[in-house]
Amino acid sequence: MKKNAMSLRDALIEALGADAAPNAGQYPASVPLFEAPKARFAEAAAVLKAREARLVAEWATDETPFGRGFGVWALYNAGDEYLTVKCGVPYDAPEFPSLTKTYLGAWRFERRMQSLMGVEPAGHPDTRPWIKHEDWPKDAFPLRKSFDGETYLQRVEGDYRWVRAEGEGVYEIPVGPVHAGIIEPGHFRFQAVGEDIINLEERLGYVHKGIEKRFESLSWTDGARLAGRVSGDTTVAHAMGYCQALEAAAGCAAPPRAQWIRALLLERERIANHIGDIGAISNDAAFTFLLYQTAILRERMLRTNKTLFGHRLTMDMVVPGGVAVDVSAGAASAIQDELASVSGEFERLVRICEDNPSLEDRVYGAGTLSAALAKEMGVVGLVARASGQNLDARVQYPTPPYADIIPAVPRLRSGDVHARVWVRVEEVRDSIRIIREILRYLPSGPLVTGCPAPRPGAMGISVVEGWRGEIIWWLQAGPKSEINRAMARDPSMVTWLALEQAIKGNIVPDFPLCNKSFNQSYSGNDL
Repeated sequence: MKKNAMSLRDALIEALGADAAPNAGQYPASVPLFEAPKARFAEAAAVLKAREARLVAEWATDETPFGRGFGVWALYNAGDEYLTVKCGVPYDAPEFPSLTKTYLGAWRFERRMQSLMGVEPAGHPDTRPWIKHEDWPKDAFPLRKSFDGETYLQRVEGDYRWVRAEGEGVYEIPVGPVHAGIIEPGHFRFQAVGEDIINLEERLGYVHKGIEKRFESLSWTDGARLAGRVSGDTTVAHAMGYCQALEAAAGCAAPPRAQWIRALLLERERIANHIGDIGAISNDAAFTFLLYQTAILRERMLRTNKTLFGHRLTMDMVVPGGVAVDVSAGAASAIQDELASVSGEFERLVRICEDNPSLEDRVYGAGTLSAALAKEMGVVGLVARASGQNLDARVQYPTPPYADIIPAVPRLRSGDVHARVWVRVEEVRDSIRIIREILRYLPSGPLVTGCPAPRPGAMGISVVEGWRGEIIWWLQAGPKSEINRAMARDPSMVTWLALEQAIKGNIVPDFPLCNKSFNQSYSGNDL
């Protein structure tokens, strides 16, 4: 039998036997949930890693409202198969076996769980706080049910232990957390010899807003509005993720027309952000002309959004059970005209970009993330595809209309700044094609259907390909059908870590260029 001939589900059952207990409470059923003893949680990870599964997300739940302790969850993926493994952890002994020896991606997942939920990953090599900063009280765990989010916390003395490199000629460069312009705060600490970077460590969490905790006090309907504000440039994708997870848990489905309109909005979000990024990356290589020209194209799309949908970023257009806006015949015609104009100008700018030797000199070979390291770190989205990974949730986990209008998945293996730019170029082209197909075949029918609260204890999960990459939402209803836990995994949570590796060996002036080519979200990471 070939190594990957056996499914993840069958491999887990074969290895753990009766200790892999299926739980039918998570929906949709296409993402099965298995409960395993705590002692075999790490073994389950090793079994799935042997099947070349990647660790998609890892999170914790406080299940005291159900009379239980904590739950520790891990979501895995291989090909088109997603699978969840859970272990229970006693409230008075909140420790579980770390997965870091098997998966690099668990490194920050588990630090986050320890900081915000207070569950201890036994065997984790790095116990420093993550997201929750060191000047918080050590016994303050915001995601526990006992934590009062309205209580003012006294600041305590704390010191973050930065990783340091020593040796002759080594010096340190602190950058941030406050940056020029309007970007969000994040601290980058470099060690360098001359101009060559030998190490980078990130310090995030400066825009931690308590979003996951806030969901617990909201209605299911209001939760969709908050989801659209997890990361301001990804409003459609995050709202889609939340709504699809809610719909799965509640056993309802958005009407076909609504699902197709959601996809149209999602692809418009992808195009606008990719075009903006291409210009911003060029600007960091001192090719300012392209920044201004792409900004014009992006602005044109945002103004169309405002005219047709009432909001530049199409915020609050995706709602539980469907959408809050229709696409009239006039709107469809306006979008077609806009796309024709944007596409023609975009192709002219791409040719200018390709014919600029000084720009090519900066982007080729800079910030390289090898295919092997990208796979080992579990990166997603455009960063993964630029490093040879065949990952796109629209293809692996298709929802309407992506089973009918199949996206192209552009891939390069060079893994450098140029590759990440070129993936964006190809995705802009393909998203224009997808939107045209959506408008051509857009089904008729209602825009929204009723979406009741999930039954007590029901769980829903969704996978959405945002413009940065794969987004995961997981929702759990409490004993009274309220929101007990809302977990959002932005692409940035798994890809920020890769930037630290890609920058090594580059020169200091290339960091802004490399950083912008990744362009990860601070807000989406600092939930």
